[in-house]
Amino acid sequence: MNKLLLILFALLVTSCANESDPEADKANFVRIYDSNRYNTSYNPIDMKQTADGGYLFLASRRLDESNFQGIYIMKVDEFGAFVTEELVDEQYVNPVGELLFLNDTYYFFCMTAVGLQTQLVEVGNDGTLGNIYNVGGSYPTAAAIDGSNFILLGYDNTAKESVVAIVSPNGNVIQATGFSVGAGDAVEEPIINHFLRTGRQFPFQVGRAASGQYFFNGFYNYTFSLVFTDLAGSLAVVQGQQDDGGISRVVQVNGSTFASARFNFGDNYFLPNVSLNTSGISSSSDLGGFSLPELVDNAPVHILVSRINEKEVILYASNTKSGQIGLYAYELSTGKFLGSKYLGFSNPYEINSMINTSDEGLAIGATTYVTGRFPRITLFKLSTEELSQIF
Repeated sequence: MNKLLLILFALLVTSCANESDPEADKANFVRIYDSNRYNTSYNPIDMKQTADGGYLFLASRRLDESNFQGIYIMKVDEFGAFVTEELVDEQYVNPVGELLFLNDTYYFFCMTAVGLQTQLVEVGNDGTLGNIYNVGGSYPTAAAIDGSNFILLGYDNTAKESVVAIVSPNGNVIQATGFSVGAGDAVEEPIINHFLRTGRQFPFQVGRAASGQYFFNGFYNYTFSLVFTDLAGSLAVVQGQQDDGGISRVVQVNGSTFASARFNFGDNYFLPNVSLNTSGISSSSDLGGFSLPELVDNAPVHILVSRINEKEVILYASNTKSGQIGLYAYELSTGKFLGSKYLGFSNPYEINSMINTSDEGLAIGATTYVTGRFPRITLFKLSTEELSQIF
């Protein structure tokens, strides 16, 4: 196995090793994980904190002999120090988030390089691969936990449908419902370009609301839309603008109130306290929101309910035009803006995941570029004290 090289940018520098505070060292740090596979690209997809306080990364990697991305898994300890890595066999490609934790095991979905059949992969707490189950169907795009099962959003390129499936932990499809994306090559082109990474990367998402409705953010009826459904025919749609506008991310706060974000012809808007129509047809362009001109066009957005300074907040994270990751805090109950913070220095950084940590801090998985060219995994760990400086 190739040795992984580690670059550590310390937020606090001490002159002597014996002055180091272990608790502070694991509460606050930034680490970039370089590799002696110099021209290989690594892009983190999702990250979870493991029971030992460390972090498990699911990432993609560039393959020389495939149009699709390969799979890379990395485990680091509570200080961010590299522990182990797994370059998954190249017969498996296109890993998608989330990295799902169920029954003391981590799971993710991918597909086979030949036949494009969806697979469900087990990963241990130490980052080692477990069983791989054939699910069937093709082009997985997003996944979430649904009780003791998984919800999988995929694209059926034969039927030209977005498909929501309920999948058991051993890969059995319990239920699956398709939603037509529309006829013609024009509507399929941006979807295929997403998978080949030759076009825009769309913010696919799937989940289940507290009401029991399933929802997916994906293509439906010629448009990138947020769709609520019971999987039996009844549905509500928050329509986008073909592939030029739609919802970037959505998290339910309570009832019909959501924290969301949207994009529209490159512009970005945050909606930390918005009522979405979950029983009819509406348009995302009518939702308004706070304009964020500092963000890159059609910016990826991550949203997390957290607690800072004894206050329940909604945290947004996204990519700024200056190459930093912007953190924006809003009051959970009212949507009132509280403050912001920016992460990054020297190199450009892009957000990939954001989680609350067991020490009441925050961890952010990101991508940076070594020599401005080669994507590498980055881990930002923020302490409670640093988060308290946001407002």
